[in-house]
Amino acid sequence: MSEVLRLSELGRQPVVALLARFGLHFEQLPAGVEIPGSYWKEAEAGIIGLSVLARPDTPVHSILHESCHIICMDEQRRQNLHTDAGGETDEEDAVCYLQILLADLIPGMGSGRMLQDMDNWGYTFRLGSAADWFHQDAEDARHWLIRHKLLTDAGQIVFNLRH
Repeated sequence: MSEVLRLSELGRQPVVALLARFGLHFEQLPAGVEIPGSYWKEAEAGIIGLSVLARPDTPVHSILHESCHIICMDEQRRQNLHTDAGGETDEEDAVCYLQILLADLIPGMGSGRMLQDMDNWGYTFRLGSAADWFHQDAEDARHWLIRHKLLTDAGQIVFNLRH
């Protein structure tokens, strides 16, 4: 596994503060315990309802990715959310785009580090890298976020959940 920024290196407070802006709850679990609601298991973040669960070795990109799934899914899916976010390809792309934007709001992370960590972890994009996708091929994801009122036309984050 390649090196990525982990919660233990960042600290929980920036994550708690950011997720609270969306009305999401962050729960940090002790090291070594299984993470409830984790689709990929291991150290990957879990999601249950409006809660994001992680432990100290959870990658920050995973926490933001799973949080963005909660933000981007419709209310009906969110009401029954446990482990599997589901959703279509367009929504998954929007989740990736939003996690990159949100990384800039976390001191010690930033979008540059997020893009690097996404590549290191093995996210795949048709242009080869997360940065190339984000800067050259993600217009559809941006428009999806605008259409669902999660970004303004000017690209500002709207701190709401999708309705």
